[in-house]
Amino acid sequence: MGLLQKLMVPLFIMASTIQVYAQIKNAQTITVPVSGNCGMCEAAIEKAGNLKKQAKVEWDRDNQAATITYDPRKTSPDAVLKRIALAGYDNEKYLAPQEAYNSLPGCCQYERSSLAVKKDFGGSYSENIAEKSAINQTSIKKETAATNVLAEVFSRYFILQKALVKSDAQQVASSAYELQYAIADVPMSALGIEAHTTWMEVNEKLARDTKAIAASDDLNKQRVLFASLSLNMHTLAKVAGLREPIYYNNCPMFKNGQGANWLSDQKEIKNPYYGSQMLTCGKTIEIIE
Repeated sequence: MGLLQKLMVPLFIMASTIQVYAQIKNAQTITVPVSGNCGMCEAAIEKAGNLKKQAKVEWDRDNQAATITYDPRKTSPDAVLKRIALAGYDNEKYLAPQEAYNSLPGCCQYERSSLAVKKDFGGSYSENIAEKSAINQTSIKKETAATNVLAEVFSRYFILQKALVKSDAQQVASSAYELQYAIADVPMSALGIEAHTTWMEVNEKLARDTKAIAASDDLNKQRVLFASLSLNMHTLAKVAGLREPIYYNNCPMFKNGQGANWLSDQKEIKNPYYGSQMLTCGKTIEIIE
């Protein structure tokens, strides 16, 4: 390699880096612990955390840390770290679902007990994985007696539905990531027999549609996927035993007149398939109580 080529390489890398960060407006940066082992981990962590024009992640293997550059008006470190956890990597804020960790290649399965998990970004205490898991299990047992363990899934679904009403593709993708994490985090052992059976039937379908919505920036595609997601959410709603009524609505116009349904926590019709174009198009076909 000639002298000129040697000089051009770092300049090219610098220019590429500047271009990436220039795409993220109002950029803020934070560095947080993220566990991993190798170059494959680096690629997976950065791919999971990156979101076009919203967040850029750079993982440092030696320091076991990720530097997150993000636009606070569009996302947050919390949302980025959830996506990284869903990819199988424990971090300062979230533990990866066991299934996601087990799916990692052998070389990527880091020692989980080595990570200190903080209460929040400015937390004053640390706990190892085993302690955190024990605390989570205790919390689950207490919470199950007072509230339904599927409530968070429905709460995140309704946030996604409202983002579609606003026709905001980026917010839809971000909300879908949140829903994806809620789905992965459901403690099946805490579900009743009927709910457990239904969850086993629908959870993979819910995860598939939610992941696809989160990966897309095409509003039309997101809406088609949301129609599929809503069918399985309706099946789940029938056995969830939520405290508040849920309204199952139909839009007769979507998909060239084939129609599509959706769930809402509000009686008022607000159509997620057309937004402001036909905000009140549709009718309630079932109330689930």
